[in-house]
Amino acid sequence: MLNKVEFANPEFFWLLLLLPLAVAWYVFKRKEQTASLRISSIQGFGKQSILSRLKPALLLLRLAALAAIIIAMARPQTEDISTRTKTTKGIDIVMAIDVSSSMLARDLKPNRLRALKKVAGDFIKKRPNDRIGLVAYAGEGYTKTPITSDKTIVLNSLKEITYGQLNDGTAIGMGLATSVNRLKESKAISKIIILLTDGVNNSGFIEPQTAAELALEYDIKTYTIGLGTNGNALSPIAYKPDGTFRYGMRQVEIDEKLLKDIAKSTGGKYFRATNNEKLEEIYDEINKLEKTEIEEFKYYKYEEKFRPWILLAGALLLFEWLLRNTLFRSFI
Repeated sequence: MLNKVEFANPEFFWLLLLLPLAVAWYVFKRKEQTASLRISSIQGFGKQSILSRLKPALLLLRLAALAAIIIAMARPQTEDISTRTKTTKGIDIVMAIDVSSSMLARDLKPNRLRALKKVAGDFIKKRPNDRIGLVAYAGEGYTKTPITSDKTIVLNSLKEITYGQLNDGTAIGMGLATSVNRLKESKAISKIIILLTDGVNNSGFIEPQTAAELALEYDIKTYTIGLGTNGNALSPIAYKPDGTFRYGMRQVEIDEKLLKDIAKSTGGKYFRATNNEKLEEIYDEINKLEKTEIEEFKYYKYEEKFRPWILLAGALLLFEWLLRNTLFRSFI
């Protein structure tokens, strides 16, 4: 009965201290009201009856009833909490992912693209209240997934991103411009692009600076990430006869100045990821920087549980009264 129950007026439990006092008073008065008689032998008297031995049970019943009344006065109740959340500041995010052949380099494990997809997937799962879209780019750019609140669609689309779906190259301007195009009509209070590349802009008909100006015009903040180790990395350098890549050591070239300029001009920030751990840290930092404001409402419903205790007290008192006026009548 007391499982998961709280008490609205627990101060009434102090009244339980009266119960041992009542027992002491009963013992004292019983001794005072009992007469004594000295005789040489009680051989002629019969044994004490069971009813006379059980007479103190009447007091126990009355004390139990009193305890039940005190518990009822403390107002036991259960609490049912229902929570509703309301997003008061939504964020629309587009993740622009470089899928050029250099993203198959193995300085990140197992390679840059697969390492990115794992970290990006974790980031998406941490943004349950935001809309997210995906843009893939290499020598050109295209929208893989428009901004949506359905994270299952976004995660499935992320898994489908592979090398070979676009002409090779690194068109940073195309990737950024395509992302801006996805966000320019957004009504969200905050709009951001996370653009990742591992190379230098060498393709596309839109200059990265022009795309950055478009992002600024539509008030879209851009975080840029340069992916790749410092120095040389084991990268695709040629095709084998069977169509697979032959790998060799290659200098890592990332246009960090360009990425820094894009981030600075749009109010974002530039990051450099040289290994898997650093890449995870970068997405965690972006997740912390772009917080979605949530307003939470809690509704409390209380259900009073004192009635069973009142009924129990009444039943005990009635039982005590019946015993006192029937079985124990001649002993009172």
